[in-house]
Amino acid sequence: MKAAVIVFPGSNCDRDVKVAIERVIDADVSLVWHADAAVPDVDAIVLPGGFAYGDYLRTGAMAAHSHVMRDIVAKAKAGTPVIGICNGFQVLCEAGLLPGVLMRNASLKYVCRDVWLKVEQTGTPFTGRFTAGETIRLPVGHGEGNYYADAATLDRLEAEGRVVFRYVDEAGNATVEANPNGSQRNIAGICDKSRRVVGLMPHPERLIEPLLGGIDGRKVFESLLAAVAA
Repeated sequence: MKAAVIVFPGSNCDRDVKVAIERVIDADVSLVWHADAAVPDVDAIVLPGGFAYGDYLRTGAMAAHSHVMRDIVAKAKAGTPVIGICNGFQVLCEAGLLPGVLMRNASLKYVCRDVWLKVEQTGTPFTGRFTAGETIRLPVGHGEGNYYADAATLDRLEAEGRVVFRYVDEAGNATVEANPNGSQRNIAGICDKSRRVVGLMPHPERLIEPLLGGIDGRKVFESLLAAVAA
């Protein structure tokens, strides 16, 4: 299996994701510079966390117009699985591959801690190894993770089963207290209509082995391997 991790000026989780994919599923991972004309022929594309272009203008807005994004959009529409993590989620929204936007956290503070998530959708290349309704723990680290969309878009996401992850407490309840950033309906991750483009704010690559404090993030990458092999 081959994967590509896109590197923007300001990316800081690109190598973390590369190492996670290599260790969990032994894939061949290429780091692709944002100014490149195209992504190599791969089985999946990852947009990592960080602060692309220093978050100038608006988080993800400048990165969404990077040269390589034209090819990523084309490949996504052709069926290549794409996942955006944290800043990568912001970029996917700004590029129009996912609806809505990520705004400043409701607290106006940077949030860096573990959160509980409910896996709402297992029909994506990145969640197939999870059980629907499963509660997992992953870390977040962001200042602009507050997911916003108009009511009609939110209703459509819910109706079409496109909410992939939701912030919950340890018992699996979507409470205000469990929401680290004020995201509408406690949304932590969504997918497109094809379910092959996924964006989420928490970082699965940061919990892939016991030495890191947990392994709940492994299933994201194991799901990808299973989807590609199917």
